[in-house]
Amino acid sequence: MVLSRGWSVFLVGVGVWTWVIWPRFAVAIWQDPRSWASGVVAEGAATSFLWVHALLIAASLAIGTTVGVLGIRAWIAARRRQAS
Repeated sequence: MVLSRGWSVFLVGVGVWTWVIWPRFAVAIWQDPRSWASGVVAEGAATSFLWVHALLIAASLAIGTTVGVLGIRAWIAARRRQAS
């Protein structure tokens, strides 16, 4: 599949956006009292609320990284095609 430079930039942007948004969300989830059995941040056992969100965050970062890498590879391929 051949992607245009515009789509390549879009994919890289999605990858960057993912890494800007999700780590901040992870901090918010960590600091949420619902994440901890004791109701006090970082005390007691982690609840399913924390684990489910941690899985969501990890999956989103993995997908965002993959999309960003594909965008970079597409950008490089587009440059090679233009140089030829």
